Amino acid sequence: MILMTGPDARPVPRHLPSGVHEAVRPGCALLRLETTESREGVLDGAWWPRSRDIAAELPALLSALAGHLGPLTRVGLDTTAWEGLPTRIVVDGRVVRIDSFPLGDDTVLITRGDQDIFSLLVVPPDTAPEAARAAMAQAVRADNVTQARQILIDTGSARIPPQ
Repeated sequence: MILMTGPDARPVPRHLPSGVHEAVRPGCALLRLETTESREGVLDGAWWPRSRDIAAELPALLSALAGHLGPLTRVGLDTTAWEGLPTRIVVDGRVVRIDSFPLGDDTVLITRGDQDIFSLLVVPPDTAPEAARAAMAQAVRADNVTQARQILIDTGSARIPPQ
């Protein structure tokens, strides 16, 4: 399933049609949502934000996710990867806590309820479209056992730290 986030969001089919990865662009979340305890893959989806400004990017993602998952309670991400990280955000009239974890800039954790956690690969905003699409396609594979960081490296999507 693709969820478009942001002001230019447009309706997208609930299920992935052939070639859907070609439609992915910054501001998209590509998800494989399995809401049972028997989820197989390492990741539940991927998100390609437009910028590192979390206050600008996160509300649209959370609103789109809440529409499919129901009320969300927490977001876990690495504070070193984002600009202007608040401690909470209001999404669709509900307060969502934002917690800092040393996850790296390649992962965001979304919690629904007390213990239902969804792990999303975060594609760096400045990633080339082909590399971003490849990373997102790998992340949503049901049999994926590759960690987020390695997916970004393998697809040429990883941010290269300044020397």
